[in-house]
Amino acid sequence: MFDKLFQAQQKAQEIKSRLDNISVSAEAEGGKVRVVATANKEIKEIVISDQLFEEGDKEQIEDLLLVALNKALAQAENVSQTEMQAATQDMFGGLGGLGNLFNK
Repeated sequence: MFDKLFQAQQKAQEIKSRLDNISVSAEAEGGKVRVVATANKEIKEIVISDQLFEEGDKEQIEDLLLVALNKALAQAENVSQTEMQAATQDMFGGLGGLGNLFNK
């Protein structure tokens, strides 16, 4: 029992490490605002074009930044869920007929 728990903890740590190395990015206003995040939803980089600073007002920049951040975080969530589903499939795939017990 403890062996299975230990394996699950190791698998979770492996997934977290893998997600730390996966980058997602999103843009707003044709690339004038770009956000890069990890699949663990950690923002790594924000780029705002000089052109936007010259032509945009503070409120516009804030709005575009929110759009890009939310897009990047949504992409990170999608990647994270896909990785977790794959890991869960791997972990429970070895249960034979028990894996489908709750789907019937």
